[in-house]
Amino acid sequence: MVIMDSDLQYRRIAHPTGRIVTGRIVRLLDGYPREVRIGQPVLVAVLVAAGVAGLLVTLLRSLLGAGSGGRRTFKDLKKGPEYLVTPVRLRDAAGQLVEVELHGHLPQSALHPADHVQITLRRQRDADLPPKIERIVNLTTGQLLTPRTATLWSHLGPPLLLQAVLGAILLTGVAACSALT
Repeated sequence: MVIMDSDLQYRRIAHPTGRIVTGRIVRLLDGYPREVRIGQPVLVAVLVAAGVAGLLVTLLRSLLGAGSGGRRTFKDLKKGPEYLVTPVRLRDAAGQLVEVELHGHLPQSALHPADHVQITLRRQRDADLPPKIERIVNLTTGQLLTPRTATLWSHLGPPLLLQAVLGAILLTGVAACSALT
């Protein structure tokens, strides 16, 4: 038989409603990875433009006898990068326990339990998730912290993006020449 004591009171963990919250860090929970979603139309457009330049580069390499570099597959690129999500619990100025999410990495010594912080929040697309931290001002240490996550562009990488820009320029040039003739 289970007996429940209705006199026990516990504070429910809430999601903050304001954009800026000031309070003390109670706990940094264990982080877990979350994947950045990659829109397939954007990825296909970048890969088509890069493919045009890639054909030109392949032709030049075959004429010069140079080896080819390694490439990531469409499946690897579509998967998207992962970033660290760390749930953070803090007690706001009103004494309420609230939970927010820290996306990305910060220096390990940047936040500690009992630090007095002011955080700027942004709502996430999924309303069930706590808001994510955009910026942290650690009032205890005087540090301004901005977590950074992986993006579509950092996942694709500068070489592929430069190749896509070159391919887009080539396609635009061919289209302009064919329109003039």
